[in-house]
Amino acid sequence: MAQGYPGHETGESGLMRLRAPNPSPMTADGTNSYVLGHDDVAIIDPGPAIADHLDRIVAAVGGRPVVGIFVTHSHLDHSPGARPLTERLRAPVMGFGPSAAGRSAIMARLSGLAGGEGVDADFDPEVRLRDGEQVDGDGWSLRAHWTPGHMGNHLSFEWCEARVVFTGDTVMGWASTMISPPDGDLGQFMASLDRLEALDARRFHSGHGAPIDTPAARCRALRAHRQGREAAILDAMDGPVRIPDLVARIYADTPPTLHAAAARNVLAHLIHLAERNHVKATPAPLPEAIWRRT
Repeated sequence: MAQGYPGHETGESGLMRLRAPNPSPMTADGTNSYVLGHDDVAIIDPGPAIADHLDRIVAAVGGRPVVGIFVTHSHLDHSPGARPLTERLRAPVMGFGPSAAGRSAIMARLSGLAGGEGVDADFDPEVRLRDGEQVDGDGWSLRAHWTPGHMGNHLSFEWCEARVVFTGDTVMGWASTMISPPDGDLGQFMASLDRLEALDARRFHSGHGAPIDTPAARCRALRAHRQGREAAILDAMDGPVRIPDLVARIYADTPPTLHAAAARNVLAHLIHLAERNHVKATPAPLPEAIWRRT
């Protein structure tokens, strides 16, 4: 590990966390980037293309060989740093695929839906990792797990030797993730929670916030939160409603500046409910639709 580097120890031998200076209501204190390994290293989530942050990652690498630059998903706070780092470190960018990869069938049908909040449209990894594929370094291994929901091309990376999983934005250390169709799909997200819980990890390191030392409990809490939100949406549907009506009723205590994001989450819930025939949209499951319980 690079000596004297102003990063953050993580309590894991051979792992350093570096937080990008991009705090916001959607990123908490900033995006977590990770450098894993001793003799050779992996970079996980290079973050935004902020020169100072990238300089700090290069300093943490300290001249060691970089096996790969692993990207959990292609949002602008996670992936744009990959391209300048690969040029500086001569290391391949690894991920699931471009930003539209991995979408569910219903989201593919809704591909013309306005979404794309913060999407890195130019992302296309040099190495496309399949679900379950493993990349080995000197003394470490990372196994890719496809965990869509927040985004269709989302991967989580299991550090096999340590029973640690880098969960990106699927499971975060500070809040439930945003799900915004057509990039995000709530049904996929719920399935990804099941998969991550089943890994029986000792710790999650996420894209934002502190490490999660009770991974299974965190997955269960996020699942319960979504189920509670679904119940609240159904309870608020006392007749034909539009999404702004539901946001006003359900998110009454949320600052108005976050209502646009809340509306995207409500849309994700409604689409998931429509898939299971609990609600119906007229004329189609779109943001401007009129929604009714079936």
